[in-house]
Amino acid sequence: MILDFHKYHGAGNDFILLDDRQSDLVTTLTQPQIAHLCHRHFGIGADGLMLLRHAPSPYDFEMVYYNSDGRPSSMCGNGGRCIVRFAADLGIARSRYHFLAVDGAHDAYLTPEGNVSLGMNKVDEVRRIGEDWVLDTGSPHYLQFVESVDAVDTVEQGRKIRYSPTFAEAGINVNFVQQTADGLRILTYERGVENETLACGTGVTAAAIGSILRQPNTQDGPFRIPVEARGGQLYVNGKRQGDTFSHLQLIGPAVAVYTGTIRL
Repeated sequence: MILDFHKYHGAGNDFILLDDRQSDLVTTLTQPQIAHLCHRHFGIGADGLMLLRHAPSPYDFEMVYYNSDGRPSSMCGNGGRCIVRFAADLGIARSRYHFLAVDGAHDAYLTPEGNVSLGMNKVDEVRRIGEDWVLDTGSPHYLQFVESVDAVDTVEQGRKIRYSPTFAEAGINVNFVQQTADGLRILTYERGVENETLACGTGVTAAAIGSILRQPNTQDGPFRIPVEARGGQLYVNGKRQGDTFSHLQLIGPAVAVYTGTIRL
């Protein structure tokens, strides 16, 4: 099998993009093949792989996402932003995109600054584990707020939480978050990748929500929070009403890196 592929990244969170509108790769690509394509030494190398597929009206396309281990995964925020840029590069021209993902419908648009703004689903359930937080922003996330992310060993400490008895079976993404005068800094250990990634869109969204909840005097209403990941700057816009967070937008870069052909 010969595949034409496209490589994109969103703040360093990198993906293989395949146009599956004229084929049926969703049924022919196997887990080992996807894992091979994502392997950084023997394949193309990526945090995940996405298929852009036809979707019924009123959707512009469907996003099918796999982690780098080759398994189907939950929503990927930076992946969602990258596939919107990919759709635009393929000639799917829209002022606002409306597409299907594993967690339902999403809206997105290209900003005048050249970023991609992705609508995220409402969050209304957050739980505490001691001083830490667990919530789902399309993917499950564990938040631990720290004095300085520079002192964190993301892989060692993240893996310890991800494979703890509470989370080992289903897995969870683990985020270490530092509150700064300007916003947040974040490090993320991702399940399915089983390593640190340079950015995680659903993790950034979760961190923004957690940072509001942990400050008791924060009022209801709109917010905009800058979040600095290892791979770049992202922003989360939204509206708080009590413990419900809606109108969530994940904003940041989505960049085409290169195209190529690979034989499987």
